[in-house]
Parts: sequence; C-alpha cells; structure tokens
Amino acid sequence: MPPILRMMISKILESLKIDALNPMQEAMLSASKGGKDMVLLSPTGSGKTIGFLLPLLAELNKTKEGVQAMVIVPSRELGLQIEQVFKTMSTGYKVNCCYGGHSTRTEKHNLQHPPALLVGTPGRLAFHIRNGNFDYSGVRTLVLDEFDKALEFGFKEDMQFIIYQLKGLQKRVLTSATNLESIPEFTGVRDAVTLNYLNLSPTQPKGLQLKIVKAAGSDKLDTLFGLICKLGNRATLVFCNHRDAVERISELLNAKGLSHGIFHGKMEQEDRERALIKFRNGSTAILITTDLASRGLDIPEIENIIHYQLPHTEEVFIHRNGRTARMNAKGTSFLILSEGEYVPVFIKEKPVEEKLPETPKTPENTPWCTLYIGAGKKDKINKMDIVGMLLQKGKLNKDELGLIEVLDFTSYAAVSRKKIDSVLSLIKNEKIKNKKVKMEVSK
Repeated sequence: MPPILRMMISKILESLKIDALNPMQEAMLSASKGGKDMVLLSPTGSGKTIGFLLPLLAELNKTKEGVQAMVIVPSRELGLQIEQVFKTMSTGYKVNCCYGGHSTRTEKHNLQHPPALLVGTPGRLAFHIRNGNFDYSGVRTLVLDEFDKALEFGFKEDMQFIIYQLKGLQKRVLTSATNLESIPEFTGVRDAVTLNYLNLSPTQPKGLQLKIVKAAGSDKLDTLFGLICKLGNRATLVFCNHRDAVERISELLNAKGLSHGIFHGKMEQEDRERALIKFRNGSTAILITTDLASRGLDIPEIENIIHYQLPHTEEVFIHRNGRTARMNAKGTSFLILSEGEYVPVFIKEKPVEEKLPETPKTPENTPWCTLYIGAGKKDKINKMDIVGMLLQKGKLNKDELGLIEVLDFTSYAAVSRKKIDSVLSLIKNEKIKNKKVKMEVSK
C-alpha cells in the first residue's frame, strides 16, 4: 500500500477511534486494487461498513463535482449509520442519506449541492432518479449493502431500476451477511472477487455466555418480567419473532411501570428513531424488538440479549447475538423456554440455567432522561449550541449532560434524571440562535 494511502487510513482510524483494521478490512483494501467487482460475505458486527468505505474512498476524486459513489441499503437505520461513519472519517467529502419517512423536499434541496457519496434506501433513491433531482451520470462505484436483506424486503424492482440507470458504473460491491446461492443478473456483478468470512466466524461472539430461563406453562410474560427485574438497568435487547409479541410485552411493562422502548417495522419512522435515540443515550435500558434490530443498526454495546421467542434458524440466532459481546467485550444471551420448548438443535453449547427470584423487584429508572428540542441542523443548530445552553442557562454540570443527537429539524439530549425538572424550569423561556423553540421531556 502506498505510504500516502496508509497515512490517510491512519488518520481515519484515529478519527474513528480504532487501533487497526481487522483482517477482513485489510483483505477488502488489497482486493480492491485490481478494480474488479467484489462480493463480501461477512457477519453482522464484523466491521464491513469500514471494509467497503475505505476502498470506495480511494475511488473518489476531489476535482470532480457531483455524486461519484452510491450505497444502496435495505433500511433507513443502516443508511444513517453509514452516513455517520463516513462523516466521522473526516474525509473532506460530502455525504447525504435519503430514506422513506424523511422529507423529500429537504432531500431535494440537499441534492442541489450534490454529495460525493449518496447513501439511501431503494425506494427513495429510485424516487429521486425518476424525478431528476440529481445528476447520477457521474456515479462510478455502487455498493449494494446487506443485499440479502434488500431482496428479503422486496426491493428487487427498485434496485433493478436504479442499476439500469447508472450507465457509467465501473465497479460494483455487494455485501451480504448470509451465503448467496447465486447473484441475480440485474446487479451487473461480473467475474467478482469474493471474500467469504462467514465460515470463519464462530457460531456465537467470543465472550458470549448462553443461558436458559424456564417458564412455567406456555406463557412467558411473567418469566420475562422476572428476568428483566433481575438484570436491572443494564442495556438489554428483547427479541421477538412477531410485532404482536413486541406490543404485548410493552403493554405488560407499561402496566408494571417499567420504562422501555419498542422497535418494529410497522412503527412510524419518527417513533423508531426516537426509540433508538433513547436506548443509545441510556434513557431506557430495555428495547423490545423484532429481528429488524438484529442487523445494521447504530446501537451501543448491549450487555444482554433475551430471545423471548426462539430464533427459527442459526443465522437469525447469530445475528441477534451479534449485537452483544463485540470487540472482546462480554455479554449474555438468554433463551426463554416454555413447557415443551427445547434449546434449538443448532446450538451445540449446553446453556447454563438461570434461576429467577420468587418475588421480582421492578428496577429503578435509568439515571438519564431525554430532553426534546424542536430545532435541528436545518435551523443552523449544532451540538455546541445545545451544550452551551444546558450548561450555562440550565445550570448543569458536565457529568449531568450525556449524549446529544442533532437531526434535521429536532434534537435530543440526555440529561440527568434528577435535574430534568429544574433544567426545564430554567430554560423554558430561553432561545437557541435567537429562536424560541419547544423543549420538553421526550415522549
């Protein structure tokens, strides 16, 4: 690798707070030099985003204007995660993300000053292409990320349309967290270099302990509540196979007065976004979800995974568990078994049985609470504006202010739960950038 490229990568890793590339990422860099199409088969949590972004970055040209590379993703959450990673890399290139549920007018405005890298979901990218909202003739590199999921979600027609429009493509990169029997003709992937890291990954993350919890009878709800009470305020993902189960568990926890978030595909985008923000910043310690949250989400290191409903396949099991015990951390994966249910045959390790207390004690709320601010990037507001207001006007100490996330038209800040009432009282008449904005505890 040329010294100048190695130096650039060194600075990027420093920005990302990563010590070194892993073997898969190194292999992607090496294989990309030949200029061939690439297929990367790699499990969730393996760092594939950086794996394809670094070679993609080497293809960009600072002297050219317009969109030069495109990444197609199956979900808005994955798109936003890629956008954030690329921004954190501090490359000097502009990036935008387009997705359903986001204002088309805002996206069209952003595309008037086109990014070098455009990330988006198939339907929204197809919309912008059909409406001539940006010049895509300069796109030379295309990444089909989580391609297996995109097919599963029914995006073949939109992807086919997009790819057909990109007449100037010179390189295609396809990633998948599962083995592909064949690569569809419409992708245009030809004579590709394939890097397969699926078989090299363990059946479960290193540092993960498997446990079972036996439920009396066929209903697991009380058992789940008892387990959550025992785990306390530690970050926990509860996986269900169906959104009806997610809603049912949520109703129980609401009745018990236990703060939590939910996440599934039928929720409004805004509600999904808010649930993830509150989980990331520690305002809620429990997120109940379908397998939508098992891949491609920007969520923090999780201590516990609870399989409320058993995964149907080994791949689903691995993807769920891939949310914890990452990068040498430790985590625990619990399987709740009702009468007549057994540990799935694909789990070779014998799990330890976890005993629950006879009288569950509802955990206290987390130390954080989320403050909603009705203004964001499009109002020229940034994190430092919010920090300054909350420390100076809200009289917070630095350790009483947590994660801040600024979106297009809204912002969210984690504030010490003990101080949230006094903060709201102190800032109720304050302005940000000379603008009066709504501020309240996030719903």
